[in-house]
Amino acid sequence: MFELDPRLQADTIPLGDFPLCRLLLMNEQSYPWFILVPRREKSREIHRLSETDQGQLWRESARLSRWMESAFKFDKLNIAALGNVVSQLHLHHVGRRIGDPAWPGPVWGQHPPVPYAEDRIGLVVRQVKVDLADLLIE
Repeated sequence: MFELDPRLQADTIPLGDFPLCRLLLMNEQSYPWFILVPRREKSREIHRLSETDQGQLWRESARLSRWMESAFKFDKLNIAALGNVVSQLHLHHVGRRIGDPAWPGPVWGQHPPVPYAEDRIGLVVRQVKVDLADLLIE
């Protein structure tokens, strides 16, 4: 049975499920930062997913990426599956702007996170529910 890693649970806001992945918002308002977590038990590596799941992960990642580009107007989209701290397979999608707090370095460990205010979380949740309704399952 799929369970979200406790660290991901603590650091993110759940937004819903795509056919394969749980969509999370990193609770860090300095960057548009979303995470896809395949809902597969004990998955750690992309190459260990079935070919069908690999294809679905890339489709969901591409759809999320296109939406993020349109919604947030950043300069560069960074997509990464590191797993050094949280071994559960998860794919970060971070919109970067020239001059953002960590530019041009990585976002990890550069500055203390700036959590979202409740009203901003509500705005993002509503935007996701409307703009990605075709991909979200209830």
